[in-house]
Amino acid sequence: MYHNHHLGPCLLCNPRSYIRMVQHLIERCLLLHMSCDQCIKALAEHASIRPIVTLTVWRELQKENRHFFQAYFHSISPRPLMGSYIQRGPRFARRKQY
Repeated sequence: MYHNHHLGPCLLCNPRSYIRMVQHLIERCLLLHMSCDQCIKALAEHASIRPIVTLTVWRELQKENRHFFQAYFHSISPRPLMGSYIQRGPRFARRKQY
């Protein structure tokens, strides 16, 4: 089902190296401001890593780095626009003829 077609650590042969590789890939996803779901999908699609492995490593990283992930989730969460409360006129209104 999930075969490692490229040269790299094998989960069964060398689990520590494999988990370190997954951790490194997750860190790259974090640099790209991906959510957990986006990261899981990307690693499954591009690196043939099982979603359960990515999720498990993500959760362990989250446990070990609780404050980092709190700040990370805050930074990637969508924020309401401050200007949405301000009523503005048309941006390019016609000038009055004098």
